[in-house]
Amino acid sequence: MSLADRLRAALDRTTGHAPIQGDDYDKANDHYVPAAVLVAITDRPHPGLLLTLRQPHLRRHAGQIAFPGGRVDPEDQDVIATALREAREEIGLDPDRVDIVGMSDTYRVGTGFVVTPVIGVIPPDLALAPQEDEVAAVFETPLSFLLEPGNHSLQSVMWEGRERRFHEIMWEDRRIWGATANMIVNLAQRLQAAGL
Repeated sequence: MSLADRLRAALDRTTGHAPIQGDDYDKANDHYVPAAVLVAITDRPHPGLLLTLRQPHLRRHAGQIAFPGGRVDPEDQDVIATALREAREEIGLDPDRVDIVGMSDTYRVGTGFVVTPVIGVIPPDLALAPQEDEVAAVFETPLSFLLEPGNHSLQSVMWEGRERRFHEIMWEDRRIWGATANMIVNLAQRLQAAGL
């Protein structure tokens, strides 16, 4: 069975895991703007997951590691179209090279978005063209490392007078944290509960 088929079957199964639903702080007053990210997994014997390093000068999430993605535009047919459009704009990923296998749990961020992670399988070693104004780097992290619960560290920090809790995943010199790490943890729990 192909990687795409195994992922599709795992994501189609109903699981009993309780997903992390969003940040503990809420600045949106329950009025969230739909958004989507592309969780692109490379089809190789040891699959990887594509992540981006955002430029340090950006107004939001500067210098952080993220999935390619953004808000749903009115012309987008659905969240899949949003994730594919954003991945093309941010890293030059051709939508025709992405085999969509399903979606993971939605995640609310305190900046007012409800994000749908769209899971897709891509061929390995594609030539990508990061949009330099927004993306400082694109890199691949081993999927097995990201999905291993022992690599998920729960952290807390005081922010605006409240304790904020979030997951952190350290891979080499890369710090994956916050919404991106929480979405990875949700996916890991979902795939583990489905027996993948």
